[in-house]
Amino acid sequence: MNKKVFVVLVTYNGAHWIDKNIQSLLDSRYPVSIIAIDNNSTDASAALLSKYPQVDLIQSPENLGFGKANNIGMKRALEQGADYVFLLNQDAWVFEETIEGLLYIMETKAEFGILSPLHFSPDINLSLDDNFKIYLGRVTSRIDSVNIVPFVNAAAWMLSRKCIETVGYFEPLFGHYGEDRNYCDKVRYHKFKIGIDGGTRIVHDRVITRNFNKDIIQSKYKILTSLLDINRGLAKSYLQGLKEVIGLPKYFMKSYGLSKSATMFFTLLRYYMSWIGEMGKIQTARNNAK
Repeated sequence: MNKKVFVVLVTYNGAHWIDKNIQSLLDSRYPVSIIAIDNNSTDASAALLSKYPQVDLIQSPENLGFGKANNIGMKRALEQGADYVFLLNQDAWVFEETIEGLLYIMETKAEFGILSPLHFSPDINLSLDDNFKIYLGRVTSRIDSVNIVPFVNAAAWMLSRKCIETVGYFEPLFGHYGEDRNYCDKVRYHKFKIGIDGGTRIVHDRVITRNFNKDIIQSKYKILTSLLDINRGLAKSYLQGLKEVIGLPKYFMKSYGLSKSATMFFTLLRYYMSWIGEMGKIQTARNNAK
């Protein structure tokens, strides 16, 4: 195969992982070009990246968040002739065969717009990442080794050029969470499939911890993804968003108790109503996704 694969890597205070991440890409059996966007890290991330002449480093003067920074890298990759773009988290690394395996499937099954490998934790047994198991539990069908799903997190996405040119880029209304879910909604709207390949893998070196403020932010963006979901009519999207205003605090009650869950409910309700009051933004974002 003579296809150009560009890896887009967004970093923010990720010095702990940089060498492992970049070295795994340099050791890939299928050669890749690497574009890194550093979100104004305060640690040694940018300095470490600059050691690698193979890395096209873009240093942002501010923290743009995940989606906006990836948009910069994706656009540059397409400008440089990318056939495929592989988004990889800073806290993840690939195996020698990962890129080659994903590329083979994308080349032979053009209906896939997004393809993810399996995500493993870095323990000695390489067990599946706990959160990743959730996405595997929502498989709707299979094509050979590929599990078709409605959503998979963007820690390791291979996207086809056709998908990006058709769907566009991450919605800038999102800050640090939710942009990948919104993008998957748009991918499905444009009739591309989203898959998890059971034959390829990465390691995702992360620890999920519970944090009240973070859960509120993520819940807000979950509501926003529902409001912007172009696979539903606007009225159904509003109804789904309202259900989440009620349902998310109930879900988190087991972690935070009644008082904090009530605080979350009223916070999410105000957020929901603020977006209902800005129907123009919602409608514009939905129209732009079509």
